[in-house]
Amino acid sequence: MTMDKPWAVKWSGRGSQYTEEEIDYIVEAIRTADPLTQGRYLADFEEKFKEFTGASHAFAVANCTCALELAAILCRLTSDDEVIVPAHTFAATAIPFARTGAKIVWADIDPRTLVVDADAIQKCLSARTRAIVVVHLYGLVCDMDPILSLAREHGIPVIEDAAQALGATYKGTQAGTMGDFGCYSFQTHKNVSTLGEGGVLSVRSPDLAALVPGLRHNGMRAYEGDRPNYWLPAMGDVDFDWDGVWPYNFCIGEPQCAAGVLMLDRVDEVNAHRREKAERFERDLGEYPELVFQATPQYGESARYCLPARYDGTNTKGSRNDFMDRMAHHHRVNMVVQYHPLYRYPMFEKAGFGDADCPHTDFFFDNMVSFPFHEWMPANEYEYLVSAAQETCEHLRR
Repeated sequence: MTMDKPWAVKWSGRGSQYTEEEIDYIVEAIRTADPLTQGRYLADFEEKFKEFTGASHAFAVANCTCALELAAILCRLTSDDEVIVPAHTFAATAIPFARTGAKIVWADIDPRTLVVDADAIQKCLSARTRAIVVVHLYGLVCDMDPILSLAREHGIPVIEDAAQALGATYKGTQAGTMGDFGCYSFQTHKNVSTLGEGGVLSVRSPDLAALVPGLRHNGMRAYEGDRPNYWLPAMGDVDFDWDGVWPYNFCIGEPQCAAGVLMLDRVDEVNAHRREKAERFERDLGEYPELVFQATPQYGESARYCLPARYDGTNTKGSRNDFMDRMAHHHRVNMVVQYHPLYRYPMFEKAGFGDADCPHTDFFFDNMVSFPFHEWMPANEYEYLVSAAQETCEHLRR
């Protein structure tokens, strides 16, 4: 879209800002880290992450997609298997599991919480189901107890895509630590970012966790035993960690890990601030029931990663597209629509995954809006955003 004037409120691709202390620490890593990957900052970041989340084992990787790739590998999926994946999520949730050759079976979302639940998963189960992926979307943790009970009943591993939910909790437990694997993102738009990209994989099983370092870094390992000459036969050895499973290079740089080390101290503070802003926004728009926001159950605290809503035009003269059009062209507010149902994308259709029975996913997507929502949004932009949304609702009621 061509705009005659710049955006009054822009959808920012940056979810957080660094403090001066954090910048100094990152610069120190840039200046002194040797090596610039797989060093002490990586070790510090992983240890701090385990302390913060309570995860048994945690491995920092280049991004959350890498974490999902490793989880898919460790599930040992084949073309005879099925994986249940919510259809309402970012494409990276499904791609690693599709890459294994397994069949993707799309699960619907709860229309109030916008995340998958046990009932939707139950409908997708078959004798071929070998993995269940849940997504804590927009920062809200799924209702995990029924999901885990269902998975354990059938002996199926659960992968938590917690890319948007670092610091979110479920009955006091951190997102990403309840299933068999947890996958986290530190990408630029997330509440906490490690210089634009980054991720972590948490693993419950110690036996599977032991395989991750080699799978993460080309099968590299030290030679076993004493060597009279340290340079013989070479600097390091390379072998399969799992026979026949080829490794990758999913390593992350030391300055990125340094960013994560200090930012983990502020996760709760950042999330609390975002919750306060999101709740205030919903109160400020409370007189407009045509904007239906994501329900937040009392079982935990959301990280409030995004600010999505469904526009209900039943009692107005407008639709979702009318709302978006006025916000964009009249008020110059840069809103977006998330996330295209994955089965509607050409890539998944061409791969044979175009069939789905997800009416709640379709209905929400066709009527959803997502407001600009970054922690550092200036107060004047926030007030403008609120007044623009209020005026647009009033306009569409006429």
